[in-house]
Amino acid sequence: MLSITGKSKPLCDGYTRREMLQVGALGLGGLTLPNLLRAEQQAGITNSKKAVIMIYMCGAPPHQDMYDLKMDAPSEIRGEFTPIPTNVSGIEICEHMPRMASIMDKCVPLRSVYGSPSGAHDSFICYTGRTTQNQPAGGWPAMGSVASNILGPKNAAVPAFIGLAPDAGHPPYGSPGHPGFLGVGHAAFRPSGPAQKDMVLNDISVDRLGNRKNLLRGFDQLRRDVDANGTLEGMDTLNAQAFDILTSSRLAEALDVSKEPQHIRDRYGKGSDKRFGDGAPMNLEHFLMARRLVEAGARVVTLNFGRWDFHSNNFSGLKSGHLPYFDQGLSALIEDLHNRGLGDDVSVIAWGEFGRTPRINKDAGRDHWPAVGGGLLAGGGIRGGQVIGATDRLGAEIAERPVHFSEVLAGLYRNLGIDPEVAALKDLSGRPQYLLEKTTPMPELV
Repeated sequence: MLSITGKSKPLCDGYTRREMLQVGALGLGGLTLPNLLRAEQQAGITNSKKAVIMIYMCGAPPHQDMYDLKMDAPSEIRGEFTPIPTNVSGIEICEHMPRMASIMDKCVPLRSVYGSPSGAHDSFICYTGRTTQNQPAGGWPAMGSVASNILGPKNAAVPAFIGLAPDAGHPPYGSPGHPGFLGVGHAAFRPSGPAQKDMVLNDISVDRLGNRKNLLRGFDQLRRDVDANGTLEGMDTLNAQAFDILTSSRLAEALDVSKEPQHIRDRYGKGSDKRFGDGAPMNLEHFLMARRLVEAGARVVTLNFGRWDFHSNNFSGLKSGHLPYFDQGLSALIEDLHNRGLGDDVSVIAWGEFGRTPRINKDAGRDHWPAVGGGLLAGGGIRGGQVIGATDRLGAEIAERPVHFSEVLAGLYRNLGIDPEVAALKDLSGRPQYLLEKTTPMPELV
């Protein structure tokens, strides 16, 4: 922590000048939110209704056991599950997702997603559309950070980018997406951590806080040139964000799912708030929370769900928890968005970092398969009731219409009001960088 030293006389609040000039201002009077925001984030069109909810399925789900079942393949590839018809003629999905089958007219299964080169577990490609290789200084920013930078918050009391991502045993499984070269001021706000209980003023009046804000603004001017890479600017942004959060109940209320009617809460369900292995919880209330957050003004909400890395007991693991919970939460979210008139405004994407091996291994599991994976899109005004892409008879290789991660994100950017074919951001060296590797949105979705 940086502080300005020298003789210190007590100020009117009883604090010394040395204490007042410490980096981490607004930590006075027990206000710890800015420090929590910094700690969490460094470790890792106003009035528009447009938003994105991204469900990151930690560890990579099996495409051939969800949206692309291969019933004509040999048993060691086909697996235990059978397909069921959906409400769209000709589209079938796994028997353990009956609720999703009933709303397939609002959805688009993706059967030919590619782009992960190594098969290493990392949420990075889902959030950025890029690999971790050959990054500019500071790293590529996640979609939420880009939206925060280009569009800013819709409402001062609600961060543009929110990550419902509790810490995980494998850190990439707990990542909401990193800000990269955009700096900590555009990192995700993570209310699942210790910041949630500090989003209130307690016994400190708004007027008193306002006076301190003015004083601290003057102190901050002394430190402008300390950090050349933009970290202090990010901290200043976080101080402003914390002030707005603390003086408004908007965000805290959005996070409080108990305010929902009981029948809505029952439709989403609870799931489990316990971490699954080294992955994320299967907390179904996070799906409801995500909907409440975009209604309150968040532009991008990421949601980390489960642990799909079934190298053993793939089928028992899927049918005993992951698929039923996923089916309930995702279908409830999509239905709810449409029922509330947000179906054309809020885009939903659910996917993982790659697919799973066609051949079932000796432990009844499927291993990593970066050649092809899958996902599901809904909302945002897309043309639902279609399937994009196809794999060969064994689900091993792409047979038609390869879909790169960045093509999907290009469409999501477009729905937010950001043109990915034009928009560019300056990295830490001042060099402009396009948002994505492939900047043209998928034409099939229009």
